[in-house]
Order: sequence, then C-alpha cells, then structure tokens
Amino acid sequence: MTPWPAALPAPYQRAGFAPMTAEVLDLVAEVDKTAYAHPWSRRHFADSLESGHAMQMLALTPDPRSDPPSWACAPVLPDGRWLLGYLVAMQGVGEVHLLNLTTVPLHQRQGWARRMLAALGDWARSLGAHAVWLEVRASNQAAQALYASSGFEAVGVRKGYYPDHGARREDAIVMRGHVDALH
Repeated sequence: MTPWPAALPAPYQRAGFAPMTAEVLDLVAEVDKTAYAHPWSRRHFADSLESGHAMQMLALTPDPRSDPPSWACAPVLPDGRWLLGYLVAMQGVGEVHLLNLTTVPLHQRQGWARRMLAALGDWARSLGAHAVWLEVRASNQAAQALYASSGFEAVGVRKGYYPDHGARREDAIVMRGHVDALH
C-alpha cells in the first residue's frame, strides 16, 4: 500500500498519520460512539482492517506548554500520542471510496478533518485514482459544507441509505471529489 505522509506541514508539525491496527480498535470504536448517533461497531472496523482497507489515524504529540488543558481528556494511543481523528477508505479501480472520516469531538472544528481529507486526496492521487467518493447523511450540513469546501460536489442521493431512529431511514448525499481538485 502506498504510504501516507508521516508528518504534516506547519502549523501541524506535532501531528502525523499512523496506520490503524487491531490494538486500537476498541479505542476507535469508543470514539465513534461519542461522535455519532449511529456509530460504527468494533466489528465494522475489524472487518475493514481484515479487508485491507486504508485505515489511518491522525495523532498529536502532546505539549503541555502550549496545549489547552482540556486536550488532556483526549483519547490516548498506546504510544502516548493523542488521537485526533481517523479515516477508513477503500481503494477501487481508478477511484477511492471514503467509508468513515471522524474527528474526535474534543478536536472538532480545528482543521483536522480538512487535513485528513487533503492527505486522502494525496494518497488517492499517488494511486492514480481520478476520484474520491463518499456518502454523508442528508441531515449532516456541517460535514457537507466541509466536503464542498474541500473540493467535493453532490452528485446524487441514496434513498434510505442510513439507519435512523426506530425503523426510519435517512437519505445519503453522494459526493464526488476529483482528485486534482481536492485540497
């Protein structure tokens, strides 16, 4: 598999990507429960790992001199770094499909999801992919705005794609990003 960037550009130098491993699946599944009303289960993550999907975590080396005290509540990886977020993507023929993109709620709205999307675009480009696809809940306006501002466009709707409360289902907005336009 083509490697992900080990470090990020300024001002993100203390953050970097690392592959998601079986060792952290319990932690990641717990984070997903805090981020979503309908989270992925540990089994979803384990199945993705077993399938060979690209699974990357974004982590930050703590610096008590400059980090807000509230960040000390962040999930901690086995190597002592704070988990900022993660993504799961599936490589296809000439394309990549983003299956899960999550920022730890404590670190949302700080630019980390945008950094993960940019790295995903770089990785997809290195594979020779021409597009990245994703689905997002129709009710998730914040995520749709993030994706649109990162170079994705809405191209369709999947009716009743997501589970909702009870027996109800929620539509998914299908979005496509041309690899050369992602940022």
